Amino acid sequence: MQGTVDGFSYGLVTPLVAYFMACLGGALGLRCTTRSMLVAQSWRSGWLALGSAAIGSGIWTMHFVAMMGFTVRGTPIHYDKAMTFASLAVAIVMVGIGIFIVGYRGARGTALFTGGTITGLGIASMHYLGMASMRLDGKLEYNTLTVGISVAIAMGAATAALWAAGQVRGFLWSVGASLVMGLAVTGMHYTGMAALDVHVHGTSAPATGESPASLLAPMLIGPLSFLLLAGAVVMFDPLMVMGKPTVAPVEHKPGIPAHTHSAAHHNPRRLRFRPRRPVAHRGSRTPQNR
Repeated sequence: MQGTVDGFSYGLVTPLVAYFMACLGGALGLRCTTRSMLVAQSWRSGWLALGSAAIGSGIWTMHFVAMMGFTVRGTPIHYDKAMTFASLAVAIVMVGIGIFIVGYRGARGTALFTGGTITGLGIASMHYLGMASMRLDGKLEYNTLTVGISVAIAMGAATAALWAAGQVRGFLWSVGASLVMGLAVTGMHYTGMAALDVHVHGTSAPATGESPASLLAPMLIGPLSFLLLAGAVVMFDPLMVMGKPTVAPVEHKPGIPAHTHSAAHHNPRRLRFRPRRPVAHRGSRTPQNR
């Protein structure tokens, strides 16, 4: 029996909140990616790891907030707890691989394409693994073409977001990148949901697993607490907000005073030194003419 699927049982509340969560995780993660390009090599891996966890947590939270509005008439929906949280780990790891590639190789060329592709596949993998964690009295079937379109949306938008994060052009530029990342996650999610058909068995056997209500508390307390912590790191780091790299030290060159190097670094014209010549004033006498 074909089940009636409703992905908006709470109206626009769940899609809007889900999009906000995706943008929040994307904003924090992409700012950390930008920050990693402005620091020394020893600090880069830490910022990239924080960015990966922020984006992965935002993706995971977005998905299950959106799933709060998903219902199938004729059968209750439950979730397998282990597989649900495994999808969180998959999101963080795969997104992390893509971000580390861009963070160390640069947001251009092959590195950008590879990093964006892996990040997009991480978004898609999290979605469909999260869908596989559902337990209901029915069978899930997907339209192959629509699934392919959803994966392509995730990869394309993730690549665009990583490219924007790699430009290092300030806070507003990263905000735009986070909106693109949020669009990648939510667009992929609802396109993937459009590919879904549910065939209800109509039996009386109860489904096993955790209900959406019982998953809501850990979903909010865990990833949301981490996102708030990551947000505090971003807000209290002035270099993160300004998006400006530190000035590299200038090597001392012989023949040039050390105190002139910092100024010469910003203004090359100051490197032009000319010897002073004695100025002959009219009416002045030299010792020989006195």
